[in-house]
Amino acid sequence: MKTLLLTEKEVKQLLSIDEVMEAVESAFKEKGLKRVQMPAKLYIFYEKYEGDLRVMPSYLEKKDISAVKVVNVHPNNPSKYGLPTVMATIILVDPKNGAPLALMGGTWITAMRTGAAGGVAAKYLARKDSKIIGLVGAGVQARTQLAALISLYGELDEVRVYDINQSARESYVSEVKNTYRGKIKNIFPVEEVKDAVKGADIVVTTTPSRKPLVMNEWVEEGIHFNCIGADAPGKEELDPSILRRSKIVVDDWEQASHSGEINVPLSRGLITRENIWAEIGEVVAGLKEGRTSPDEITVFTSTGLAIQDAVTADITYRKALEKGVGRTLELV
Repeated sequence: MKTLLLTEKEVKQLLSIDEVMEAVESAFKEKGLKRVQMPAKLYIFYEKYEGDLRVMPSYLEKKDISAVKVVNVHPNNPSKYGLPTVMATIILVDPKNGAPLALMGGTWITAMRTGAAGGVAAKYLARKDSKIIGLVGAGVQARTQLAALISLYGELDEVRVYDINQSARESYVSEVKNTYRGKIKNIFPVEEVKDAVKGADIVVTTTPSRKPLVMNEWVEEGIHFNCIGADAPGKEELDPSILRRSKIVVDDWEQASHSGEINVPLSRGLITRENIWAEIGEVVAGLKEGRTSPDEITVFTSTGLAIQDAVTADITYRKALEKGVGRTLELV
């Protein structure tokens, strides 16, 4: 039995946002139809290092795809160690015998499948004529989230970028101008969160904040939020008053209730499970409606699902075999 080994660099050259969005959408549908096994994330907290480690196994039964991801989140990594905030390793497993088909870097897969989830959510929950995007946070996720939205809409009129770090937002704008020349009419940095939010069609929040950054009074009818940053207990980016006005769709109730955008308001009794409209898989599978009115405020709470990793790792594995990328080892 040989196992394919793929580095982060190799993984990055194999994936496109379009194919990852298609795979993630299909994974959401499988979950909506209850054809997956996916225990909730298991967390270990490294409190003295202000970080955590998560283990994420899954099995998509009809597709016969299974994987396990180990992923960390250490916000101090870039400044202290010159390492990414998020790093991951994925084992793609052969369901018929449990053997490891591949061992691969999972950091870029994590970034791509999370961006893809935002694109899928916007497809079902945002207005079809959305053209103005507000980004709160200018890190890796701001890049893949925007890539997915450009894939979905083709062209955007305006992208506003806020980050607490001025150089981060300015470098983001410079990079994106070059990458998407001709696809974004106007992109510019803003100095306050409200300037990214007010009048936007879609707002994407990608920060590690533990207090609300987006205030209710800035939010107009018809807006859609992709809430990406709240992925652990105690994190939140939206004023809970926004959630009480919104149609809320989560990726997974169990995970979202403990670690997603809704976790803090739920724990404080500011919202209840009755405020949650659906899981995104139910919407993709046609079991529940997505956006039904141009005036609805919609919120997608993304915590990141192991099935997203599995289907993206499967694409990576198959393309690597086709292109002769990577090397094999006899691990077992």
